[in-house]
Amino acid sequence: MTTEAYEVYRDSWGIPHLRASDPLRLSYAQGRITARDRAWQLEVERHRAQGSSASFLGADWVPWDRFARQARLDDTARRCFEALDPDTAAWVGAYVDGVNAGLAEGAARDDRFAAAGHTPAPWEPWVPLSIWIGTHILFAGFATKLWRDRVARALGDGAATLFATDGPGTAGSNGWLVAGDRTATGAAIIAGDPHRFIEDPGVYQQIRLACPEYDVLGLAVPGVPGLAHFGHAGSVAWAITNAMADYQDLYTERLRPAAYGVEALGPDGEWEPVARHTETITVAGAEDVEVEILETARGPVIVNEESRALSLRYPPRVRADLGFAALPALLRARTVADVDRALDGWAEPVNVVHAADSEGGLLHRVAGAVPLREAANRLRPVPAWDARHAWRGWAETPAEPVRGFAVMANARGIASPLGVEFAPPHRADRIRALLSGSADWSPKAMADVHRDTHLASAAPLLALLPGLDPLSPEAAALRDRLLAWDRHMEADSTDAAVFAAFRTAVVRRLAADPVFAELAGAPDGPEVFHPWLYLVPRVGYALEGLLGTPLLPGLDRAAHVRAALEETAAAEAPEAPWSDSHHLTPWQAVPDPDAEWPGLGGDHDCVNATSSVPGVTDTVARASAARYVWDLADRENSLWAVPLGADGVTGSPHHRDQLPLWARCELVPVVTDWARLSKERS
Repeated sequence: MTTEAYEVYRDSWGIPHLRASDPLRLSYAQGRITARDRAWQLEVERHRAQGSSASFLGADWVPWDRFARQARLDDTARRCFEALDPDTAAWVGAYVDGVNAGLAEGAARDDRFAAAGHTPAPWEPWVPLSIWIGTHILFAGFATKLWRDRVARALGDGAATLFATDGPGTAGSNGWLVAGDRTATGAAIIAGDPHRFIEDPGVYQQIRLACPEYDVLGLAVPGVPGLAHFGHAGSVAWAITNAMADYQDLYTERLRPAAYGVEALGPDGEWEPVARHTETITVAGAEDVEVEILETARGPVIVNEESRALSLRYPPRVRADLGFAALPALLRARTVADVDRALDGWAEPVNVVHAADSEGGLLHRVAGAVPLREAANRLRPVPAWDARHAWRGWAETPAEPVRGFAVMANARGIASPLGVEFAPPHRADRIRALLSGSADWSPKAMADVHRDTHLASAAPLLALLPGLDPLSPEAAALRDRLLAWDRHMEADSTDAAVFAAFRTAVVRRLAADPVFAELAGAPDGPEVFHPWLYLVPRVGYALEGLLGTPLLPGLDRAAHVRAALEETAAAEAPEAPWSDSHHLTPWQAVPDPDAEWPGLGGDHDCVNATSSVPGVTDTVARASAARYVWDLADRENSLWAVPLGADGVTGSPHHRDQLPLWARCELVPVVTDWARLSKERS
């Protein structure tokens, strides 16, 4: 494929607009320009998915590499690629060809390759699918089942979901669809923001893909062709949030040595052969690590200890299907019906979808593969030898009509039949309240929704304050101040900072209560799952529920809250705005010690969801990985922003040029007029 087969344009933010003569050449162009702009990111993601990160990033990466190999992520991607229809396989292959054509140029632009002593190698055809699986394998939160199991063993089976927030603390994305009868133009608007760990480079890439068959702009996942999650094709647009569905199971396996290797006890009472081999993790600056790979009839064994063995069953491994045929179909979509048909084939991860078209079509549905099985499978690891826990087909994905507007924010709602724990209702309720305040919405006005900082989850904690007498004069004054606070986590608010300090003290005191003693120790099992198994973060995220649950009659909440109030009042911390401690700390494969990151407003349960870990730190690791406003009246009136910028190379002009705007919840205008773009040599 020749370089003359496509053209590259850039807007003033360096966002690539690609134009080619056909879809295959366009996919090639997307791969090549992504490799040029983000070679380091692509290589980090490829090695993460393949379990070879430690080969150039060092020993800290061994736990993840071990999990990636034991879970068979790359092998699953290969199987899914081999099962693709020929047209989709060719389209993915063209992207990989483009990546391979651009990697050397991209690596030459980025000093991190030389610093790590890493030279990129050619990609295999299935690498985009491998990156997709590696990016989303933990989205369904199967590791939460390990935590529930730990809680149940410590506090009893009835307490398994005690720490629901209503949902895992790591969940979160916003999306809303406003129908034309509530907008200034009479056409629908779709807006929102996916909440993910903020990484440098960013996890979403603003890009435009145009050929005679289609012209679509949106947010791509670097390393993956097309625009799976967020796109605007002019006449139709779509967006997603995590549905919070439960579609991955953990099975407790009984393993025993056999003459030919290892056996597992199956559901029919017979011992079954277990696939077994070893792999070697190469570690930069340290000894290689041997990893035993086991796979039962349920799935790959991801925990294999003297006390227990657990296998992971997940749909792509079972079905050899990620739903990638939906990706080129989405690019060709012209109407909501086209989007709906394309997503009938979607598999992983399971999402709530909004779509709208210029003819007034609206869509609110769930898309993805969720197995039918016993309710117990969703809660904790289940015995592999019990046939009741086998999968029995696939669930229907719900859909609902849109009346005025529709909101998706990981809360209970359309996806409730498919999950166990969901996000608290606060963000969804707040968005609905804000949208109800006008019937004349415009794209620019959506920024006011994005930046909203009202913290409804503060109410249960603050409600305990009036009954805490007697208090010291200092604590009483602090109580009065907190009760008078407007409950907005604004960046410049000193009251917000004081509330956060008080909340931290409450979380730490609750976590230290003897009732949680059996949960307070260091986590066991593979290190990669430890973030799900620490008590203090779990208390911090579940604070609202723990303050009111009847499951802990021996927990003296009032005493802990009173002591925390006295402690906070006695600390006499200097008055400082919330943004002083609540600042961005993005993940970097190779940390940049000279980087400066902004302070932010918002908090975990705000619409402006800037997530710290209550009780642990006020710094922000999770936040909006992008913001978008899709206008169906005129695509040129659409808006978007990412936390950093379009270029993945540190120090380049467009590496962090959107960061100041993003920190203020401002958005960048979408440009679609080719005459307003600058053409560069391809």
